[in-house]
Amino acid sequence: MLSARSLFREIVDHDASFQLFCSIAAGGESQGGWENARIAALVPDSMRDLAPKITRHGADEDKHGRIFNALLRKRGLAPVPVPPETDYTMLLERRGIGLSHEKLRGERALTEDDIVVYLAHSRVTEQRASEQMLMLLRHFGDHPDLGKAVRMISADEDNHLAYCHEELLRLARAGHARTIHRVLRESALAEIGVYRDVSLAVMARMGRLLDWPAPKAAVLAAGIRGTYAYERLAGWHRMVDLRQPPRRDALGGAPTSAPEFA
Repeated sequence: MLSARSLFREIVDHDASFQLFCSIAAGGESQGGWENARIAALVPDSMRDLAPKITRHGADEDKHGRIFNALLRKRGLAPVPVPPETDYTMLLERRGIGLSHEKLRGERALTEDDIVVYLAHSRVTEQRASEQMLMLLRHFGDHPDLGKAVRMISADEDNHLAYCHEELLRLARAGHARTIHRVLRESALAEIGVYRDVSLAVMARMGRLLDWPAPKAAVLAAGIRGTYAYERLAGWHRMVDLRQPPRRDALGGAPTSAPEFA
């Protein structure tokens, strides 16, 4: 029977598919670390109080990249190049979502609107990350090799999502509500399309590595397209609502380290 658990077990148990999975994950996390570090460096003076939290966010993402690379080393594997069609971060940027890398490579301070855009975009992508890690936690939380890594990353992603909710609500009260609403909607609708495209590309690559029969590949592709159809119709709304998180000031402390992985 085809299930999410059996599918991920198959990917994790095969060296080449595990190598691709961890390489894609490590690349995305490391890219997020760089982006947050640049945003923290360019925060406008009126929002300097956010810089430590943005720095913490970036440090967590860097840590996650190191963890995925360490999981590869533990299996005696090296990272492989990330296929362009599976590069979630860059595909979002091409859709005009978030802050452009050209802007982040510069030295000009960002504006308050730029920070609102960053937080709204992050609220959408961290929703996806939190959900994906929760799924992995259900299937691999007790795995002898992956369990500790999955638990640590999942907790961090939940903190990142809580931080986005809290800061966006604060900024909405400060007069940015209209911009926040617009950017959240634009980001969510773009993200679900990019997520569909990346998922199809990743599953196609995995299918070739694992020699999946055509009917199995077709069922998986249909499932991905079905998820997109639901998200396009109604599911995207979960990515744009804002509510006070149970945990406040989730990124207010020092980042946790991962010496056992790094």
